[in-house]
Amino acid sequence: MTPLALAMIISAYLLGSISSAVLICRVLRLPDPRNVGSNNPGATNVLRIGGRKAAVSVLLCDMLKGTIPVWSGYYLGIDPLMLGLAAIAACLGHMYPLFFHFKGGKGVATALGAIAPIGLDLTAMVIATWIVVALIFRYSSFAALVTVLLAPMYTWMIKPQYTLPVAMLCCLIVFRHHQNIRRLYEGTEPKLGEKKVDQVSD
Repeated sequence: MTPLALAMIISAYLLGSISSAVLICRVLRLPDPRNVGSNNPGATNVLRIGGRKAAVSVLLCDMLKGTIPVWSGYYLGIDPLMLGLAAIAACLGHMYPLFFHFKGGKGVATALGAIAPIGLDLTAMVIATWIVVALIFRYSSFAALVTVLLAPMYTWMIKPQYTLPVAMLCCLIVFRHHQNIRRLYEGTEPKLGEKKVDQVSD
């Protein structure tokens, strides 16, 4: 690992550690998303407590946390595996933020932002998959799981050299959703649109 790659990975984690949901809720004088709703500082929970504009702001900021380090690394000539590690570091920062007592979100939006530099076609396929599954089944977490399981295949179809990094990133997202997987199996996972939530994907 080169010093440049190491610096990029560390920077990606630190950028990921900036909790967009918490900061935006503070600016808008909304409740702390870690203490209300699903207790998850992500766009889905912010949607429920603050509405669409706040949720979209969180979503875009969380995506940028993944896009900025990966895109920067790409233009600096970092190889695909190191780019994958930078993407994972950004997601780990979002999930376990250094600046917010290691209490973060699920990393779906940040992962999407990290995948985006690979290509707009891949990004469109990933987003379309999430939307279709969410509309059919009404579970945010299930849509996220299906999407990340299909993302490596989509990547292999478009730019196969990035398949391994994307697969590594997707495995991390699946692991972070272990509680949602259990609730889906038990039939207790809340659906999109329900006001009373336990914990959902961001």
